[in-house]
Amino acid sequence: MAATVAVVTGAARGVGRGIALVLGETGATVYVTDRESRDRHHPTLPGTVEGTAEQVSERGGTGVPVRVDHADDRAVEALFARVREERGGLDLLVANAFAGNALPFRGGPFWTLPLDHWHNMIDVGLRSHLVSAWYAAPLLIERGGGLIVLTGYTDPDAEVIAGHLFYDLAMTGVSRLARSLAHDLHPHRVTALAVSPGFTRTEAILAELGEGFTEGDPVEFPGRAVRALLEDPDVGRFAGRTLPVADLAEEYGLPR
Repeated sequence: MAATVAVVTGAARGVGRGIALVLGETGATVYVTDRESRDRHHPTLPGTVEGTAEQVSERGGTGVPVRVDHADDRAVEALFARVREERGGLDLLVANAFAGNALPFRGGPFWTLPLDHWHNMIDVGLRSHLVSAWYAAPLLIERGGGLIVLTGYTDPDAEVIAGHLFYDLAMTGVSRLARSLAHDLHPHRVTALAVSPGFTRTEAILAELGEGFTEGDPVEFPGRAVRALLEDPDVGRFAGRTLPVADLAEEYGLPR
């Protein structure tokens, strides 16, 4: 069986990095994308596309680092053209790029929130998920099937998710996007869905709370859920849904 070809967006650090690493353990070829590279690095947080790609390869896969600004449609188009040229198709897209923490994240009345959150959460988030799926869909269809996983968040008990208008719009939009993608892709045997990680020990969280902080999930935990979905021959039963990673862990018996 040929190795999986995957694209994981926003994977220099955090949940995207964890997903890429777990895919590496399966022997997958993983195109790791992010704005963060060794030539353009966040001043305080660790993580680059090159670093994640090297770790994917160390775990048994083939990591391919690609610096991409997912607000730039032409850069995204070039990414998927490269995947087609180099690998002839695609099996898995994990659309994870999101700049929601580019500004301090605090809820409050909508008129007190910086309008820049729209760009960070809707443009470099919801829209970039759509654009990645738009370019990935032909490659998945030509492959005869495949999987699109969007990362988002769901809280059915929240009147406004996190008490933050822009975040609520972005996360609710991701769930609706998963439903719409699933509807259109179903005739082509491509499954689209969204996953909702719980509290995760990302680099940003550890920078805030300290390296010794042990609560929450490791970054690989959502990756184990994505791997289980990828390997599930009946994954289509989840099409269009937004699935908490904790529920998937119970469904598949995944360790934390």
